[in-house]
Amino acid sequence: MTHGPASAALPLGPGDAVLAFDVGGTDTKYALFSADGSMLGRRRTPTPRAGGDTVEVVLDFVAETAAQLARDFPDVHPRAVGLLVPGLVDEPTGVGVLSGNLGWTDVPFRALAEARLELPVAFSHDVGGAGEAELRLGAARPYRNVAVLIVGTGIAGALFVDGHPYSAGGFAGELGHSIVVPGGRECVCGGQGHLETIASAAAIARSYTELTGTAVDGAREVLARADAGDPEAVLVWEQAIEALALGIGQLVAILAPDAIVIGGGLASAGDAFFEPLRAEVERLLTFHRRPALLPAQLGEDAGLLGAALRARDLVTPRPGS
Repeated sequence: MTHGPASAALPLGPGDAVLAFDVGGTDTKYALFSADGSMLGRRRTPTPRAGGDTVEVVLDFVAETAAQLARDFPDVHPRAVGLLVPGLVDEPTGVGVLSGNLGWTDVPFRALAEARLELPVAFSHDVGGAGEAELRLGAARPYRNVAVLIVGTGIAGALFVDGHPYSAGGFAGELGHSIVVPGGRECVCGGQGHLETIASAAAIARSYTELTGTAVDGAREVLARADAGDPEAVLVWEQAIEALALGIGQLVAILAPDAIVIGGGLASAGDAFFEPLRAEVERLLTFHRRPALLPAQLGEDAGLLGAALRARDLVTPRPGS
């Protein structure tokens, strides 16, 4: 288990005390947020798995963790819980529609979590929660029409129209499964030529290894090799940037967002990632609105902050929400 700081100064601000859980395909993060916005007891631990019983194991973990945080911080009394999970999520019904990685289908997560925790639960998609945090607290604050993209092992997005999330029953925002090379490489979802088969961090490392026979420690190593003049690394990196720009160009043509915020491991490469991406997007666009292409600001705790925001909204709804 990786231990974070007991209390961290983050931009949540004052409000109701809440619990936040960000369940990922690999790791789960959790924290208790106090009324002044301090993040208490933050931890990161491998997501529990148990084959066909993973749902029960995850829910048991959430309940046990909530009880432990209550013992550790007896003076902080949460009024609601924010719970984020990966996969397809139907937020209005509180159902986890599908997680191929964690092996569940049509799970009534919100109802099950409320029964265990005896608190109201705000249930959402992990990238949706991170996007909410970037919209309200991070890089997207000046904007109302926004796409927040996370480029990591896969590629997923959260869409906001006039400041409100657009999820379409959990199916919106799956930019990683847009087709950029018809008939191209097979995707884990069964399709072909999807964006994340070329431009995700995992795809970049895999493509370089397949091209050269040399295993690398992730996409950042491919970038380092490209910077050092490795022609195969340059080719793989440029193909990834071109594919991601094509996906963004499609998004711009359809939704015309004011800003596109990009987070995840690749975005942490800074100008080496954003400068060629901005140039390629500009090359593709004609009359279209030019969105601001911005790095995410909140880092790996964006999901926890988003979960906390949505939990607080259950207790004290925002005006106009």
